[in-house]
Amino acid sequence: MIDVQVDTEKCDGCEECVNLCPSEVFQITDAKSDPYQAADCANCLTCVESCPQDAITVTEM
Repeated sequence: MIDVQVDTEKCDGCEECVNLCPSEVFQITDAKSDPYQAADCANCLTCVESCPQDAITVTEM
């Protein structure tokens, strides 16, 4: 199981994660990234590497 977290204090809603995630894990909710499909995460870390605000963490549980 993969846990995907977004630090909403850091996230500015730029949509990089939405646009780049191959598993379509993210959507924008209230101007912030929301990993609403975290169960579909492939643990590729594209979101973590592309986030300009360093707001996303992905951990294997």
